[in-house]
Amino acid sequence: MGQLLELDQQLVRTQCAELFNERTPLLLESGAQLAPVHVAYESYGRLNDDGTNAILICHALTANAHAAGKHSAIEKTSGWWDPLIGPGRAFDTDRYFVVCPNILGSCYGTTGPASLNPITGELYRLEFPQFTVRDIVTVQKKLLDFLGVRQLVTISGSSLGGMQVLEWPLMYPEFCKSIVPISTAARQTTLCIALNTAARTAIINDSDWNHGDYERQPANGLALARMIGMISYRSGAEFEQRFGNDQYQIESYLRYQGEKLVSRFDANTYLYLTRAMDSHDINRGRNSKIHCAVCCIGFSSDARYPISDQQELVNQIPNAELHILDTIHGHDSFLIEFEAMSSVIQDFMERRL
Repeated sequence: MGQLLELDQQLVRTQCAELFNERTPLLLESGAQLAPVHVAYESYGRLNDDGTNAILICHALTANAHAAGKHSAIEKTSGWWDPLIGPGRAFDTDRYFVVCPNILGSCYGTTGPASLNPITGELYRLEFPQFTVRDIVTVQKKLLDFLGVRQLVTISGSSLGGMQVLEWPLMYPEFCKSIVPISTAARQTTLCIALNTAARTAIINDSDWNHGDYERQPANGLALARMIGMISYRSGAEFEQRFGNDQYQIESYLRYQGEKLVSRFDANTYLYLTRAMDSHDINRGRNSKIHCAVCCIGFSSDARYPISDQQELVNQIPNAELHILDTIHGHDSFLIEFEAMSSVIQDFMERRL
C-alpha cells in the first residue's frame, strides 16, 4: 500500500484502486451514477491492527496524492506537505498511518473529466457529471474502507482540502476524532466565486478550448486562470517585498506560474473542481453540527479566506479553537509556514487526542 517508515531515506509511490464498478457505481449528489471510479493515493507509516491510527490528508485545487517523500532518487523536491509528514513530524509516521488520496475529478490518477469514458472509448471531457465536495468525501470514505481504516485520528487540509475536512465530521461523525481545517470557510465566499468565475471564463474564452473538446490544452486560457488565482493566493505585502514596483518582475512571475500549471494540469478539470468549490456550504440541506475536536488555522494575510471566515467557522462549532498565524504569504501560507503550522498541530494533538 505504498507504506514507509523513513520518508527521508525510502522512496514512495502512488497506488491506484478501483473503488466503484458497474455493479456498485458511485451515486453522486446530483443523482448521476459513475463507474468505474479509480482513486490514486499514497500512504505513509503503518496501519495498526485495530485500524484506528489513521490520518487523512486532503489536497487543494491543483495538488495531488504526492504529499510527502520522493518518487525517485533524482527527484528534486518532495511532496507538497513533506515537512509536516514523517517520523517525529506533526503527522508522525512512527505513530500514525497517513493517507493522501487524489480527489474525485482530478487529473492525477483519479477518475475525472480527463479520464477515459468506458462507454464511448473517448475522454469524458464535459460528459463527466458535475460533483460536489460531499461526493469527494464519499469516495475518500470508500478508499479508507478498502484500506482497512476503522477510525481517523484526525483529518487535515487547506482551501478545497479544508472544505473536504469540514464535511467529514458531518457525513461520518463516528469515524473521525478530530479535524484540522486550514485557511478555509464554512461556505464558499462571494469573493472566491467571483475569482473562480473569472478564471473559468478565461478558459472557456480560449479558442483552443473548443467547448471542452480540445486536443491540446487551451494554454492561454488556463495560464490566465492561474494568473488570476495567483494574485489572490499571495498578498500585496509579499508582492511589494519581492518585486517592489517593478512591473516586469511581477509580470514575469505571473506568466511563469501560468505556464507551469499548463504543463501539468487539465483545463476541464479546473472547471469542474472550481465549480465543486463554489457549491461548498456545510449547512446546505442539513441542521447537524460538528462535535469533534477542531483546530482551525488561519493566516493573517489570506485574501481568499480571511480571518473573519475562520472566526465565522469556529463560531459554528462548540468544540473548536482558532489559531491565527501572522505571515505575509497570503492564502499560500499553508505551503510555506510549515514550522508555525507544525507547532500548532502538534500541540493540538498532544492536548486533545
